[in-house]
Amino acid sequence: MRGIAIVWVMLFHFRYAHLPEVFYWPARYGWMGVDLFFVLSGYLIGSQLMRPYLKGSTLSLRGFYFRRAFRILPAYLAVLALYFTVPGFREAPGLSPAWQFLTFTENFRINYAVDQAFSHVWSLCVEEHFYLVLPLLVLVLMRKPRFGKALAVILAILAFGVAIRGYIYVHQLRPLLLAGDDGFYLRYTEAIYYPTYTRLDGLLAGVVLACLKTFRPLWWEKMMSSGYLLLLSGLLSCGCAMWLFLDRFGLSGTVVGFPLMSLGLGLLVASSISPQIVGGLESVLPGAWGKQLRSYSARSFSVMATLAYSLYLTHKEIGHLCREHFGQYVQAGGWSAFAVIFSASIIAATLLYWTVERPFLRLRERLTARPFDQGSTQSAVAS
Repeated sequence: MRGIAIVWVMLFHFRYAHLPEVFYWPARYGWMGVDLFFVLSGYLIGSQLMRPYLKGSTLSLRGFYFRRAFRILPAYLAVLALYFTVPGFREAPGLSPAWQFLTFTENFRINYAVDQAFSHVWSLCVEEHFYLVLPLLVLVLMRKPRFGKALAVILAILAFGVAIRGYIYVHQLRPLLLAGDDGFYLRYTEAIYYPTYTRLDGLLAGVVLACLKTFRPLWWEKMMSSGYLLLLSGLLSCGCAMWLFLDRFGLSGTVVGFPLMSLGLGLLVASSISPQIVGGLESVLPGAWGKQLRSYSARSFSVMATLAYSLYLTHKEIGHLCREHFGQYVQAGGWSAFAVIFSASIIAATLLYWTVERPFLRLRERLTARPFDQGSTQSAVAS
């Protein structure tokens, strides 16, 4: 799913290259790949934070933040340094001040009409705010855990997202739309698409999955035995959301589309780890040939999943460099453009992964071989 998410996002950002027609519809909705990342983060990070409580322990804030810093900051700062020291590396000339990137406030303060370089870091800002707040929320809720209390928080976050997007759209954006102001689309990006408080739906869906897996094992087991139902329900929910987003900047998609899409993506994530689905793949692709095909597909997506963060940080810049230096292939469109841009992006991401990301991850594992404090072992070694 992580591999699918990054490929989906890349197709969206490379629409200008006139990729093969088979990618038209996936590319049109490729922005949803970011929401798939949010669901995955909610599920994986939520599971990590809640796991210690199953053993009667508590999470270590120090350990969690330390591990997140080593996971996120080295590659991010390396790419950010390139943006400020090598102007030709930028996919657009305008660049926000460094302090906005260093404080992860770019998604709140960006002037998108002027500063579009490295603008895709908005989603990393959302993730960083999530990493900061969720552990604190878990600590508070787990002091006196109650199902009703957790459900109330979940519903409150869901309702808040619906209400705030609706309010902003009706009172700030619709007047621009009715007046025929082209600034509507820029303002929509800045006021609804980028801010953390309007994009909590995917993270919430992932955290709910983590809660069910951790604290409602019987419910989770029943879900895992209904993999096909999860898959069909997820596809139906995502299909309905895509229909609402035929007008990507419309009111219905803005208010209802995001939670419906997140629900669908959450169901798809749950189905992807269902033994029923995994067993179904083996029955569809039986024999030695099927086994080789499944193995090849798994390795291919594993590579993309491993490189996902480095690809996320660099793919737009590499696409820009391909247009600058291999313009004849990119302008030709079709499979030649696809091969050049995707190959170059994978090569650049591999370089970043092996020179920066992986060394710091290995250093993190060495530093966290011992717990930070008594009782923090579980959170110090989990990732």
